[in-house]
Amino acid sequence: QVQLVESGGGLVQAGGSLRLSCAASGRTFSSYTMGWFRQAPGNEREFVAAIDWSGGNIGYADFVKGRFTISRDNAKNTVYLQMNSLKPEDTAVYYCATAPEFYSGTYYLRLYEYWGQGTQVTVSS
Repeated sequence: QVQLVESGGGLVQAGGSLRLSCAASGRTFSSYTMGWFRQAPGNEREFVAAIDWSGGNIGYADFVKGRFTISRDNAKNTVYLQMNSLKPEDTAVYYCATAPEFYSGTYYLRLYEYWGQGTQVTVSS
């Protein structure tokens, strides 16, 4: 069992930045791929970014490339999502999740096993 708790969401103006954190407890964090997903009202949940256990494999959705950066600190059992140049369309609830292998893309959403409760990100124009 893995427990995930996201933090760092909030209200920010367009062009601003936020850093999301996801703290994990339970089973060995360092062996899991960690992913970030988001869901806006009325929309399906979509993939944002993923990082494998070593940090050697990283994937991003096209709409965040160059703006968001995923990283992890296995010593702290934490994964981060640095979000820069935020846009109003980035407004959503952001979730972190774990997977046993490296899966990058919304297509693989169902392969992510454990999910946090989400943190709200609101970007005003």
